[in-house]
Amino acid sequence: MSSSPVTDATFQAEVLNSDTPVLVDFWATWCGPCRAVSPIFDQIGTEHPDRIRVVKIDVDANPVTAQKYGITSIPAMKVFLGGEVVKTVIGAKPKPALETDFADWL
Repeated sequence: MSSSPVTDATFQAEVLNSDTPVLVDFWATWCGPCRAVSPIFDQIGTEHPDRIRVVKIDVDANPVTAQKYGITSIPAMKVFLGGEVVKTVIGAKPKPALETDFADWL
C-alpha cells in the first residue's frame, strides 16, 4: 500500500483528527529529493500499518497547509500526534536514517 495523498481540504480529518500517529511527507512533483524518499515512505507505511499512517501532501497544490506549518524546504516530514507536530525532519535521507528519526512511532 502506498501512502495516501491529503489536501488542504482533507488535512484536518485525515491528519489532525487521527487517533494514530501520522507521518506527513510535504513534497512537490519537481523536487528530486522528494521523489527519492517517496518509495521509502511507502515502505515504512506498509511495514508499520498498525503503528503509523503515512500520507503525502503536495505543497504546490496545497499552499494553505504548507504555509500553516512553515514549510520552506522540502522534502519535509512531520509526525502529527493528537493534532500536534511531535517531530520534524527536513531533507532526503536513506531509509535506515529515517527509521532512526521516526523510531518512536515505528
